Amino acid sequence: MHGPVVLGTPVALPLPPLLLLLLLLGGGPRAGSARAGDPRAARGGRALVVTAHPDDEAMFFAPALLGLRSAGAVVLLCLLFSGNYYNQGEIRKKELEQSCCVLGIPASDVTVIDHRDLLDDPAVEWDTQLLATLVLKHIEAKNINLVVTFDAGGVSGHANHISLYTAVRYLHSEGKLPEGCRVLVLESVNLFRKYISFLDVLISCLLPRDELFILTEEETEQAKRAMRCHRSQLLWFRQLYVLFSRYLVVNSLRLL
Repeated sequence: MHGPVVLGTPVALPLPPLLLLLLLLGGGPRAGSARAGDPRAARGGRALVVTAHPDDEAMFFAPALLGLRSAGAVVLLCLLFSGNYYNQGEIRKKELEQSCCVLGIPASDVTVIDHRDLLDDPAVEWDTQLLATLVLKHIEAKNINLVVTFDAGGVSGHANHISLYTAVRYLHSEGKLPEGCRVLVLESVNLFRKYISFLDVLISCLLPRDELFILTEEETEQAKRAMRCHRSQLLWFRQLYVLFSRYLVVNSLRLL
């Protein structure tokens, strides 16, 4: 039997003055979200964050990773590929290890599958059956009761990200996941919301969602440090991403 995982919503305290004013005017999180310390916070759960490449964990999922750990869940990370599109696979694995260290995830809880039939190519959609088999094997081996991955938009529209969603959705819809195992998918937002940093917190609080993780200022800096560990990927536009992306501050997620 897999024990239940109950999720919480760490909320940034203290908030930047402008955001605090906006929240006072517009209202706080809706019912169904929980602040840090709420008895609904995860205790004893085992969460698996499934991503495609090194840097996804910091670039997109840092609030969920840190929020789940803060709520008491054991958080594991599974990547399907080392990111070898430019023959940088070994470099990116080392950067991944450094990033996970910053995020508090030990190397023993990080798996890179690197299957020979999964090509690291932004234009390639991975085989759903193969992908589902690999992910399910990992879920069962690690006794996972919560899976976190991309939604149908893949945040950036990357075909590999969308393939992960398709595979996990297949496992969920076909009833192949272990009993009690739930799936949360990371919300893809429009271009405007994606690059307004902490200002998107208010919007995320007011819109429907199943879970919401908001980082404190200190945790946001932690997420940015993790992202900067991926030095091989920090081209000029990713430097801007670190400064302005809402995904380094807030993650809104929906249950499948």
